[in-house]
Amino acid sequence: QLRLVESGGGLVQAGGSLRLSCAASGGTLDPYTLGWFRQAPGKEREGVLGISARDETANCTDSVKGRFTISRDNSKNTVYLQISNLKPEDSAVYYCAAASLITVTTMCLKEWYPYWGQGTRVTVSS
Repeated sequence: QLRLVESGGGLVQAGGSLRLSCAASGGTLDPYTLGWFRQAPGKEREGVLGISARDETANCTDSVKGRFTISRDNSKNTVYLQISNLKPEDSAVYYCAAASLITVTTMCLKEWYPYWGQGTRVTVSS
């Protein structure tokens, strides 16, 4: 059973940067599509960025364009989310997720992901 553990969240001032990590155990991430999602209080979980097993990426929300970057290091069994120029509206719990056999057109859809981490909280102060 694939297990995902996120880390790297915290409290940061607006304009700052963070790098979130998601480390996998119980299996290798090589064949999986990986996604980062976030959920703010009172809101639905939304897709942020996805990356396929062939390193195709999908931006799931316009608000993060140019500020968020997803990458994966299969040798470390880890996926990353680099976040820069943070804004208060980026405050949320950030989750990584893994799925097999999904396409670029579906990688932003949380319903397609069976494996989830427990989340890491990002709080951005203004």
